[in-house]
Amino acid sequence: MSNNENTRKEALKEAAQGGMTKAEKRRKVTVETPDATLIEHISDLRSMLIKSAVVFVFFFMLIFLTIQYWFPYLTKGHDLIVRGPFEVIRFYIRTSGALGIGLSLPFICYFVWQFMRPGLVEKETQFLKSYFPIMFLLFLAGLSFGYFVVHPISYFFLIQMGEENFDVLVTADEYMSFLLMTTMPFGLIFQLPIVVLFLHHIELLDSVLMKQVRKYVYFGLLVITALIVPPDFFTHLITVAPMIVLYEISIYLVKLRERRALKKARKMEAAK
Repeated sequence: MSNNENTRKEALKEAAQGGMTKAEKRRKVTVETPDATLIEHISDLRSMLIKSAVVFVFFFMLIFLTIQYWFPYLTKGHDLIVRGPFEVIRFYIRTSGALGIGLSLPFICYFVWQFMRPGLVEKETQFLKSYFPIMFLLFLAGLSFGYFVVHPISYFFLIQMGEENFDVLVTADEYMSFLLMTTMPFGLIFQLPIVVLFLHHIELLDSVLMKQVRKYVYFGLLVITALIVPPDFFTHLITVAPMIVLYEISIYLVKLRERRALKKARKMEAAK
C-alpha cells in the first residue's frame, strides 16, 4: 500500500513538473505560436507594461535630476518667475513627467508593437517593421518644427499683444505648458504620411479616395490648427501649411505605390 502511494505521488509530481516545463516554454507568445491562453496574454501584457514603466521612470529621473542644467537653454532668454517654493517642485515634476512620456513614446510604441505582433498578418508586420525608423524621424521633425517655428512665433505674438495693455509676467510652469502645447502635437501630426501609407497598405485607402475627400481633410486640418495654436492668421498659416504639404506628399506616395503594384502585376501576367 505504501509503495502504491509513493508511486502515485511520484507520478503526480512528474506530471506537475512536466506541465510547469511546458508552460514555461510556452509562456511567451510569438509569431510562430500566436495562439495562447488568457493567462499567457496577460503575462505578456504585464511584461510590456513593466518595460514601458521602467523606460518612463528612467527618463523621468534623468530629466528631474538634470533639469537645472538644460532648462535655461529652453527659455531662450525669456524672464520667467515662480510664485512660491511649492510651484518649483510642481514645475519640476510636471516637466519631468511630460518630457518623460514624450521621450518614452517611441520605446512604448515598440513594446506595444511587440505585444501585438503575433496577432498581425505578415504584411502588416513587415510594414511596421520597415517604417518604424521613419516614424521616429518624422516625430523628431514634428517636434523640431514646433520648437523652432511655431513656438517662438506664437509666444512672441501673445507677449506683444499682452504688453499693449498689461505688465506680462510669465511663470515657468505656464511657459513649459505652452512650449509642450506648441511642440508635442506636431510630433504626432507629422505621422500623417505613415498613417496614410498603412491604410493604403491594408487596402482601406487609395489615391482616388484621398483626392475626393481632400477639401474635407483641409477643413479638418484648419479645425485642428485652431485648437493647438494661438488665434492669429499668420500663425495659423505657418501651422496648417506643412499639414497640407504632408497630405499632398501622402497622396504622391500612395500613387507611387499603386504604380509599382500595377507594374508588378503586369510583369507577373507577362511571365505567365
